Amino acid sequence: MRRLFLAGGVLAVGLGAVGAFLPIMPTVPFLLLAVYCFARSNPEWEQRILDHPHWGPQVRDWRERRAISRRAKTMAIGAMTVGAVFTWYTLGHPWYWISIAVLVIAGGWIATRNE
Repeated sequence: MRRLFLAGGVLAVGLGAVGAFLPIMPTVPFLLLAVYCFARSNPEWEQRILDHPHWGPQVRDWRERRAISRRAKTMAIGAMTVGAVFTWYTLGHPWYWISIAVLVIAGGWIATRNE
């Protein structure tokens, strides 16, 4: 079971790394999953994520207070908005409705979290 958690953590870090460079894909949710997996398989790697100067505070805020900073909220909702507009111009009707639904549902959820 430990190996499965380790593999899941490594996969989640990889997806988080991709998300750090692609505006349409999130980073912190994958790092939260990685911390969860590493807590059960490799506590040293879990601590490395928590101690990271950029991502660590966001992961700790969520873990301790279920909070998302105002800047992170703005960036996330802004990226989803850009994705919806991009979908509108590139794929058009009816595909942009999927992006708008994601924006409304996920963006609304993000906006209502603690700061």
